Amino acid sequence: MKDPQIILSRSACDAVIFDMDGVITKTAEVHFRAWKKLFDEYMRKYAGSDVKPFDHEDYRKYVDGKPRYRGIESFLESRGIKLSWGNEEDGPDEETIYGLGNKKNVYFHQLIEQDGVELYQPAVPLLKKLRSAGFKTAVVSSSKNCAAVLEAAGIFDLFDNKTDGVDVRELKLQGKPSPDIFLKAAEKIQVTPQRAVVLEDAISGVQAGKRGGFGLVIGVDRTGHGEDLRQNGADVVITDLSVIKVDNAASSPDTLPSALEDFELFAARIKNKKIALFLDYDGTLAPIVDDPDQAVMTDDMREVLMQLAELLPVAIISGRDRPDVQNLVGIKNLYYAGSHGFDIAGPDNMETVEEKGKEFLPALDLAEKDVRQRIENIQGAWVERKKYSIAVHYRKVDEKKTDKVEKAVRKVAGFHNELKLSGGKKIFELQPKLDWHKGKALMWLLDKLNLDKPEIIPMYIGDDVTDEDAFKTLADRGIGVVVMDPPRDTKAGFRLKDPDEVTIFLNKIIQLHKGNI
Repeated sequence: MKDPQIILSRSACDAVIFDMDGVITKTAEVHFRAWKKLFDEYMRKYAGSDVKPFDHEDYRKYVDGKPRYRGIESFLESRGIKLSWGNEEDGPDEETIYGLGNKKNVYFHQLIEQDGVELYQPAVPLLKKLRSAGFKTAVVSSSKNCAAVLEAAGIFDLFDNKTDGVDVRELKLQGKPSPDIFLKAAEKIQVTPQRAVVLEDAISGVQAGKRGGFGLVIGVDRTGHGEDLRQNGADVVITDLSVIKVDNAASSPDTLPSALEDFELFAARIKNKKIALFLDYDGTLAPIVDDPDQAVMTDDMREVLMQLAELLPVAIISGRDRPDVQNLVGIKNLYYAGSHGFDIAGPDNMETVEEKGKEFLPALDLAEKDVRQRIENIQGAWVERKKYSIAVHYRKVDEKKTDKVEKAVRKVAGFHNELKLSGGKKIFELQPKLDWHKGKALMWLLDKLNLDKPEIIPMYIGDDVTDEDAFKTLADRGIGVVVMDPPRDTKAGFRLKDPDEVTIFLNKIIQLHKGNI
């Protein structure tokens, strides 16, 4: 199967976290050789010459990606052997888990000294492109030898930080498939997991990325077990890092033109075109408030929308349930897409539900029950169940306790591979893991309403990270206007500060349409 092409954009993510062994360096094979020498020697001594040798399947199942001593315990238990842990200072001749682990480390260093460190060739160009485009880069490894390997390979300076087996021991981090090592790496480079990409070749590693709620988990298949990586949490699987492309074309918040101050520039973009207008609700048409039920549009905003609906096609695309946003807006001749586009309805009895979304309802029901139980004692946190997603709000939670909410939601996400974890303004959201988002809903509406024509220019106005899918969709054929304060990197072409500026801007569009500007 041909690898999919992956485009990493600064509008979608801030950092890429690489596992070292098997993703960047070919030390996974060196580790295997060291493990094989260790286990085959021990097994021959333990069970004689007829014992089944340690092989790549054993390495993949029991050792790869795990802390050294846990890997020893896991493999020996698979062969029915229970061995004492002993002490971490045990010498390599001691028949304890620590002793065997220290002997393995001796073998590993001997092989590195003998053969050097070999890199997967696309790794270095990819790292350089990422850093040139403004991405932060971090490396993780369960090995305590991470720094030595990176230095030997000459790539230590290509990372903002590392988190390795030394950190696991000193910080008492849980080993993979726990997400601890990836979460610590994200913390060190000051990015949220939702805005970071994980590249991992081990089953335990993709499980860790999934449980950590990272924005994208890329499985790197080096052994022909891509399906195992998918089933255990990889969002996409590749065999070659060269298929990852870096898009550094995100607009700088310092240079992004204002849709109001630079209205002449905007008007030039739509000259001789008809607008098809798409809008987010919260943070765009109405201010962000602690209680979503109180997110109400001003009378001026409602009047502007009603006038626009008489002049051009207008649709609201929201993360809210469709009946909810439809009731809040209260204008009949608009099109409404709720649940990030899973549920769409409009005039002339137009209505559709993304059928695939229905398959995820049982998983959402279970996840909702679980997350409610986990956060019920966290004051200020609450769950909003939408038909096709679960929003966990923490705007009212004490800042010192928000990490408890995050840990609870991540844990639930880790139990449901069919769901994905996303974030927004003071919320975490569990959604079906489908290739469907606001940009897809926008294109569906364009097609359904027969608006996908050269003379029509689609425009989307939104404020949140989830709106970047729509901005990216329109990058080559429409206009994105981001509502933001403070600034952030975005794929939008224009900016506005808040819903009040949105009202003024929409009114100027009405005047332009009527020929008054």
